[in-house]
Amino acid sequence: MPAATAKKVQNLDTATMVLATMRRRGISGLPRNYELVYEALNASNAGLAREFEALGRDPNQIELDALGKKHFPHHHRGGVVEGAHDKISGELEGMLRLLKQEQSSLESYSKLLGETYNRISSKSASSADILSSVISVLSNATGDTMEKGKVVVEHMVERAREMEQVKLELDEYKRIANTDPLTRLANRRAFDEILSNLYNDARGAMYDALIVADIDHFKKFNDTYGHPVGDRVLGVVAAVMKSTLRKDVFVARTGGEEFAVVLQGTSLDVSMEIAERIRRAVEATPLKNQKTGTDYGPITLSLGICMASDADSAEELYNKADVALYAAKNTGRNRFQVYKPELNQEFEKNWMLYKN
Repeated sequence: MPAATAKKVQNLDTATMVLATMRRRGISGLPRNYELVYEALNASNAGLAREFEALGRDPNQIELDALGKKHFPHHHRGGVVEGAHDKISGELEGMLRLLKQEQSSLESYSKLLGETYNRISSKSASSADILSSVISVLSNATGDTMEKGKVVVEHMVERAREMEQVKLELDEYKRIANTDPLTRLANRRAFDEILSNLYNDARGAMYDALIVADIDHFKKFNDTYGHPVGDRVLGVVAAVMKSTLRKDVFVARTGGEEFAVVLQGTSLDVSMEIAERIRRAVEATPLKNQKTGTDYGPITLSLGICMASDADSAEELYNKADVALYAAKNTGRNRFQVYKPELNQEFEKNWMLYKN
């Protein structure tokens, strides 16, 4: 291989390797697939790497998802939802039984009231003994009905509390399942969902945008200083992005050293301003060891921007933003690039270079 070609191949970062592998093996560009391929290529999980290789070319989505569920803990939480569903169903069935019993009790009480009315309104009602007996029976029946009603209300309240607790548990499950444990940002699961929702309203998607960001030379931090420093870099970038963006802006760590920002109700000019603001804020944040004084060097980001109106689906939007990100890296890094169709040719050319 010529020296220039070898140098260019070396400059291809992990994100590009992942995309190249996905394209070469016919894997759909879904965020969860990116996560799977990234972890398989990262070789931190030998079992995953072997099983991924065993899938061969053109694996179907069912095979990929099965592999993801096996190796990623956040895919094993389906039982929480199923258990909550069973518990809520049980509580509702219990409520229905109580209501049915109460209905039967009230029907009996209504029948007793009718019979009492008939006895009082009959001529025999002039008898003081009969009237006293009727009043006694009615009084006991009324007290019994009220007591049963009180018990029903108490049971209903208790079951309502149980269902509220289940709801809280489900809310907590959703928060954990959609959160990246390292950065505390939203994870790929949450990103996948919100990106798909952009296209539920075609008119709304005209004013939405996706920014994908990748830490430049991230592998250098891990190789030079170790993974704890690499994790710290991820934490710093996440913190800067959260502090730079409004609280209602969706930001996620989508895998490895890649982040994503979903902007809704925006324009291209505003999206570019936000991307530049993020880039500047990260670059201006020092990364030093407070105890030893070691300066780990600057952190920089490359960013790709694509307006939702330039794509017809979430998958296409993600892929086009990634093409723009690749262009930003390939033209110097520490900058942002807006997607435009002519970038596809450059991306394909360099992907073929990597493939060969």
